Amino acid sequence: MKAPKKDVRDYIRTIPDFPHEGIMFRDVTTLFSHPRGFRMAIDQLLHPYAGEDIDVVVGLEARGFILGGAIAHQLGKGFVPIRKEGKLPGKTIKQPYTLEYGEAVMEIHDDAIEAGSKVLVVDDLLATGGTAEAGIKLLEQLGGEVVGCAFVIDLPELGGRAKLEALGMDVHILCEFEGE
Repeated sequence: MKAPKKDVRDYIRTIPDFPHEGIMFRDVTTLFSHPRGFRMAIDQLLHPYAGEDIDVVVGLEARGFILGGAIAHQLGKGFVPIRKEGKLPGKTIKQPYTLEYGEAVMEIHDDAIEAGSKVLVVDDLLATGGTAEAGIKLLEQLGGEVVGCAFVIDLPELGGRAKLEALGMDVHILCEFEGE
């Protein structure tokens, strides 16, 4: 008998009460470690943008680096990381933001992209949208034009997709999970 076809969601495990009690952590490391699941995720994330005019793929720290690097490779484009404060060695610009569990600051090198560059933003999870919004603001400060935002997982109850769409962003999601 043939096994049922899996989708991306089937490769993601849930870890209860991490990093805080009451949180259902959606762990994509199980997706990344499975060759078929990882390829499926990369293919599905880049598919809507395959014919688009994109100059660079930007990954948000940290799992967005894994996804974004693979997508940039497949598209034949460069990759730029947006990192948490204090992780980049060169001159940076900063953007504070609020996330599910507190506050943080994101940074990008001040010469990471050229003005007018068309940018695809990639990360594993969209929750409140704070991290992605901070990344978008940094890219716009450098004169970048965000053509899309791609995520493996959306937590719709936290409103991140609506926040990004209200900013005029095209948002591509592979799967949703209810709850936090």
